[in-house]
Amino acid sequence: MQSIRLHSFQSLGTVDGPGVRAVLFLQGCPLRCVCCHNPDTWEISGGMEYTLPELMHKIRRCKAYFGKHGGVTASGGEPLLQAKALTELFKSLQAEGIHTALDTSGCLLNDSVKELLSYTDLVLLDCKYTNDADYLAYTGMKKEAFDRFLAYLQEQNKKTWLRHVYIPTLNDNDDSLAVLCQIKEAHPVVERIELLPFRKLCLEKYKAMGIGFPLASVPEPRAEEILAIKERFPILK
Repeated sequence: MQSIRLHSFQSLGTVDGPGVRAVLFLQGCPLRCVCCHNPDTWEISGGMEYTLPELMHKIRRCKAYFGKHGGVTASGGEPLLQAKALTELFKSLQAEGIHTALDTSGCLLNDSVKELLSYTDLVLLDCKYTNDADYLAYTGMKKEAFDRFLAYLQEQNKKTWLRHVYIPTLNDNDDSLAVLCQIKEAHPVVERIELLPFRKLCLEKYKAMGIGFPLASVPEPRAEEILAIKERFPILK
């Protein structure tokens, strides 16, 4: 029986997909995003292993709170690294009528990932930057991996939300935001774009791990700045 290695489990999440959700933060990530809030998820050997029955037991205890729109979101780290085991979990969830969401960078697209997507009701796809140079410089991943993943989601008519962290000095310009909107317009499967303001709540975590946070000197965007952006680009949520 395959197990899933988790960094943590959130029983009543409200910001990772529709409704109230159980959120599984899976261990392991091949990216090194400069804005990453969870460097303790990077190593695949970290966290704790759970069997499928153990996870189903934890999720069933939350099910009464899901209502019509909630369910389970697999986040990370990068959940695609554990695609085979996660597929078995998503199969079980769907068999019990529980909505499944996958929060991913889209860094991998192989047969195991494609099977996982066939049991995924909603993809929360991170669109980190809108040009090749920034994508590689600030994540370690080529933008073409994101493009290929989104193209496959469109081909499969898979319901998708784009998520974009707005970072002052890195992607805080109207040209970048306009391209983000164009990406949505070119892919009808994308129902919405979630604009997430950059935050530095992770500073203590980096300090405890003895590593520097690359964006420690970058300011957080002001609330009025985010509101102004959404007025200029109403497509952004």
